[in-house]
Order: sequence, then structure tokens, then C-alpha cells
Amino acid sequence: MANESSNKTSAILWDFGGVFTSSPFEAFRALESRLGAPADFIRQTNATNPDSNAWAQFESNSVSLDEFDALFAAESAARGHRIAGKEVIAVLSGTLRPRMVEVLKLCKQHYKVACITNNVKAGAGPGMARDQAKADAVAQVMALFDLVVESSVEGVRKPNPEIYTRTCKRLGVACEEAIFLDDLGVNLKPARDLGMQTIKVVSEAQAIDDLAAITGLNFP
Repeated sequence: MANESSNKTSAILWDFGGVFTSSPFEAFRALESRLGAPADFIRQTNATNPDSNAWAQFESNSVSLDEFDALFAAESAARGHRIAGKEVIAVLSGTLRPRMVEVLKLCKQHYKVACITNNVKAGAGPGMARDQAKADAVAQVMALFDLVVESSVEGVRKPNPEIYTRTCKRLGVACEEAIFLDDLGVNLKPARDLGMQTIKVVSEAQAIDDLAAITGLNFP
């Protein structure tokens, strides 16, 4: 939580992966273990040249899945462990967090709510689910939002400030009126610079407690 509580809040903006689902980094670590790569190898590969690497290009819909597959394989091989991009995408969608969904429902009664997600055109829908049951569950959550802004649709991804300002403009709110939750600090910094209150989601319980402190709402 970055800024003090304010009664001017009119909107809550949410990341999806790592907020409404378990962290994709957990799935990445399981894949790394299976393939014999060091822990956090995928995350560190994605952090190398973060504005132009394979992951950045795929999230902004600049390359196809097949192109990403080859690009990520080359980048990871250059770092010592070749991992095909499609193997990473296959484990990307996490497990939904039911309590966070209930928090969203309550927030929706008091605030405008929007999702800003860096995603890729793989799997089903904004949550990138790999099976139909999970896709249906994610679709039900997405339907709760007043607005869903996807990097793969916009051609712009977090942490580019443009994706935040677009979201607020479409919601009809000032950036200073918004709270933003994300599990990555790099995505929170530009939101703070735009005047948003921010919450870094380290765990589900912590994020809900921080949001309750800002909003004054009593969450289940």
C-alpha cells in the first residue's frame, strides 16, 4: 500500500494474474524444476530487455504464438537453458481465488471496477485458461468488471502509463480517484506517478486487508 486513504476514490483497478489467480511464478517454478532450469529462470529471462523481449512483444500482440515460441526458446537458450515459449504459455493460467472474487463483488457495489491485464493471445479469454471449465470460471469473473483492458488487444502493456490513462478515461474517472492492485512493483510505479493509490499483492489476505484499510469496507 503506497498512499494514505482518501475519500475521493471512485474506481478500483485490478490486475488479473497473481491477483484473482495464484501467481504464475509458482507455475513457472514448477516448470523450471521439471526441466532442470534454475529457480526463477523464466522470470529473469522475461526481465532481460523487458521492453523488447519475446514476452513484451507477445503481450503487446506484436508477434504470433509460433513466433513467440521460437523467440523465447532463443532467449532462454542464450541464458543457458532452452525452454520453448509454448511450454511457458501452457502453464500460465493460475487457480482462481474465490475470496478475491467476493471482494470484487462487494467493491462493485461502491466503486467502478476495471481490470488491466498484460495477457497474450493464447488460451481462452483474458485469463488465458487452457481448459474450458477454467475458461468459463474466468469469464464469470471478467463479466463482473465494468471494463476489461487487455494488453494483447490494446497493443500497449503495463508498465506503459498509456494503458492506465486509457483505462481511467474509459471509466470516466481521474487517475487520482483510482486504486490499483498488481502483484508486480514495476507495474505499480507508473500508477503511483499518475496519482493512484496502489497495493502490491504479495498474498491474497494481505491485499484484501490493505484494500479494506483504504476503502473502509468490511470484506468477508
